[in-house]
Amino acid sequence: MIYGEKLKALRERIGLSQKTMGELLNVIITAYNQYENEYVIIPTKHLNTLCNYFNVSLDYIFGFTTSTNYKLSKKDINKTISGIRLKDLRKENKLTQEKLAKILNVSRTTITEYERGTNIIATPFLFDICKKYNVSADYLLGRIDSPKYLK
Repeated sequence: MIYGEKLKALRERIGLSQKTMGELLNVIITAYNQYENEYVIIPTKHLNTLCNYFNVSLDYIFGFTTSTNYKLSKKDINKTISGIRLKDLRKENKLTQEKLAKILNVSRTTITEYERGTNIIATPFLFDICKKYNVSADYLLGRIDSPKYLK
């Protein structure tokens, strides 16, 4: 599991129901249950909302760090900054859009839309990029400016 166990533990720690979490995300309880059990992939924007609610980082939720949060963390995902950072990361690793698309098993158009800031990087691709290139999800999405790389 990538994030489900962490979400469940955070929710249970403060005694909230899945129904309450669904209301926070404006989704039905079944949808939230599917996110928490990872039957359905939680959209990045919902994951960000939950991170803000629990005051934790995306890197913590993904299990990239045991530290719960970063100092000077922003609440919002910045699609423009995210696109620039993804493009820079791709170029640092000498990848074309086509090569990165193949690695992630998506279309080149999807990579273009991420890099242009048209779309937020989808949760599974965000996780895969961060894990493969040892980069912070919070950094990549513009929530923090440092650290760029995971320790």
